[in-house]
Amino acid sequence: MKALRTLMVAGAAALALAGTAQAEDAPTVKLAIGGAGCLCYLPTVLAKQLGMYKKAGLNVDMVNFKGGSQALTAVIGGSADVVSGYFDHTVELAAKHQKLKSFVVYDKFPGLVLVVSPKETGKITSVKDLKGKNVGVSAPGSSTDFFLKYELGKAGLKPDAAAVIGVGLGGTAIAAMEQGRIDAAVMLDPAVTILQDKYKDLKLLSDTRTEKDTVATFGGNYPGGAFYARANWIDGHQKEAQMMTNAMVATLKWIHSHKPEEIMAKMPPEMVGKDKATYLAALKNTIPMYSTDGMMDPKGAEAVLKVFSQGDPEVAKANIDITDTYTNEFAKKATGM
Repeated sequence: MKALRTLMVAGAAALALAGTAQAEDAPTVKLAIGGAGCLCYLPTVLAKQLGMYKKAGLNVDMVNFKGGSQALTAVIGGSADVVSGYFDHTVELAAKHQKLKSFVVYDKFPGLVLVVSPKETGKITSVKDLKGKNVGVSAPGSSTDFFLKYELGKAGLKPDAAAVIGVGLGGTAIAAMEQGRIDAAVMLDPAVTILQDKYKDLKLLSDTRTEKDTVATFGGNYPGGAFYARANWIDGHQKEAQMMTNAMVATLKWIHSHKPEEIMAKMPPEMVGKDKATYLAALKNTIPMYSTDGMMDPKGAEAVLKVFSQGDPEVAKANIDITDTYTNEFAKKATGM
C-alpha cells in the first residue's frame, strides 16, 4: 500500500514543480506531460529538478495529465506549447493532416509492458486470451492503447477484440489490477516493478524495457518519450526549442554519469515515496531505456510508421513521409555535432 500511495501522489508532485519562481527575463514554455510519475518521463522532471531548463535560459511550466492523449489534446488546442510524450502520436496525427514534430528524444525504447492481472494468473497465458477481456491503458488513444492494439493484431485478433479501460499509469492502474476491475493492463515502471515485487508469479505477455525485448517485439528499435510540438510552433520558436533540447541533452548526460541512487536523490520526494527500495529497483530497470544524445534513430522512426501502418488503415493510406515527423537539428547542435 505504501508503494500505491506513492504513485497516487505522483501527479500532484509534478504539478507542484510548476510553482517554482521564474526568471522574468526568460521565455516561458508550457509543457504538457502525459503522466509525470512514470519513469519513462523521468528525464523531463529531472531536468526541472536539476535546474537544467533555467541554465538553458528558459522557464518551463509543467502541467501533468493522466495520459499522453490528453497532453496531446492540450497542445493541439493551444493551451500548451510542447508535449513530453511518446513519439508515435506524431505519426498517428500525420495521417489526420496534423503536423507535429519531435525535436529531442529521451527514451530509446518505449518501456511498455503488457501485464496480466494477479487475479488472472494462470488463466491468461497469451495475448490471444485477451479476447473479450477488459484491458487497462493509461487513457484511450494514448501510446499504451496503440501498443495493446498492435499486440492484439500480432496475435491475429481485431484491434477491438478487448475492451479498453482508461486507468492511468500509477496507483490507479495498480488498484484496478489488484481489485480485478481489469484482466490485464499496459503499464510502465515503476508500476510494473511494484507488482513484480509483490506478485512473484506475475505474468508479462510483452515487455519493451530493454533493447533486446524491444527488437523482439517490434523487429527493431522503437523510440518512446520525446519532446514534440506543432511544426509551426517549432518554426516560430527555434530559440525555445533549442533551449529545451539543450536542457534535455544535458540531463541525459547527467543521468548516464551518475549512479541510480544519485538520480533518485534528485527526484521529488513525493514521487519517490517511502518505499525507496522498490523505486530504486524500477529506476535501475529503466535507465538503459534513456537516450544518451537526444537523437532520433531514423530506423526507429521507420519502425513506428511500419507498426502503425499495419494496425491503422488510415495511417497505411496516408503516404506519410516519416522524416516530416521529427528533426535531429536541435539535438545535433546540443551535442556539438
